[in-house]
Amino acid sequence: MLSTPFILTFSLLLSLPILFFLAPRIILPFHSPSSFPPIPPSDELDDVTLFNRALSFSHPNNHHPSKIFHLSSKNPTLKLAFLFLTNSNLHFTPLWELFFRNHPTSLYNIYIHADPTSVNLTRPLPGVFHHRFIPSKRTYRASPTLVSATRRLLAHAILDDPSNAYFLVLSQYCIPLHSFDYVYRSLFVSRTFDRSEAETETRSDDPERIPVRIRYKSFVEILSDGPRLWKRYVARGRYAMMPEVPFEKFRVGSQFFTLTRKHALVVIKDRTLWKKFKMPCYREDECYPEEHYFPTLLSMADPDATTKYTLTRVNWTGTVNGHPYTYRPNEVSPELVRRLRESNYSESYLFARKFAPDCLEPLMRIAKSVEKGKCRDLWLLLQ
Repeated sequence: MLSTPFILTFSLLLSLPILFFLAPRIILPFHSPSSFPPIPPSDELDDVTLFNRALSFSHPNNHHPSKIFHLSSKNPTLKLAFLFLTNSNLHFTPLWELFFRNHPTSLYNIYIHADPTSVNLTRPLPGVFHHRFIPSKRTYRASPTLVSATRRLLAHAILDDPSNAYFLVLSQYCIPLHSFDYVYRSLFVSRTFDRSEAETETRSDDPERIPVRIRYKSFVEILSDGPRLWKRYVARGRYAMMPEVPFEKFRVGSQFFTLTRKHALVVIKDRTLWKKFKMPCYREDECYPEEHYFPTLLSMADPDATTKYTLTRVNWTGTVNGHPYTYRPNEVSPELVRRLRESNYSESYLFARKFAPDCLEPLMRIAKSVEKGKCRDLWLLLQ
């Protein structure tokens, strides 16, 4: 009869390959967590305080609806809030100055979240580029800090002006594809801009009153399929997102979007999903919280009030390390602008990325030629 020690030794040796085979399937991957440091508790506390202030400020009892939702050609009160998220210079400031030029600041506000560790950051001149740098925290690519920065921008814009009705999140590598007039009227007025659903307009007996949409939607990309969706979902661990975010509710999309004020408030109010998406990842190559959190949250909170597409054109052909295709100066032309505008979901894309900083000169040449009456149908002055 075999001795007991022999049986124990044999059983142990037999179990080792079985454990080696099954362990990756029953426990978290044996990787170190994300190399990015977690968000400091002090930053989280600062943000929660800020968000609570913005939520209290936006309580319906604090504002008369007519102050926000009436739009007159003499005294427009609906504004666009442009939110720039950057960790370097705003390379295309001169182009954006042309975009905003000759338009009163009663139509828009500009807010900038600049990583405080950025060196040699050149700030746009006051009075030329009407803007506000908000108190900012450090950000890291493909980390929850980008979500925090975006939420911070939304909260400051909500607090700053109750007339901010649309919140447009952009990067330093984004450029406008149309005039400010076109963008403004597309979002607030046009019945046909959003092809996903016919829009209706209010009627008014006042000939000087601009018609305003009765119903607004957020333009945020929300995708429920894709070859790497499961890997992105389990980047923090197979069951890490449960039970709040089951796999069938998980969504992906672009980190650059246009939100209504209603949805901006949904974003800064959320605490439940944020607890999940701020967790460190065990697969950094699949972890892009800024591309997951907003589509998932809005899809779960209010799917019928989102278009499920973005207004910022991005070329993912030839992507490198998660970055989209970057346009170079020799590619910039009126024809490129025309192609970038083409959309199957709306009358046109409004913005595009990603452009290398040295594209500024050829882009400015096109813009200036438009001002002189050339290429009028192609660029910034299109109405």
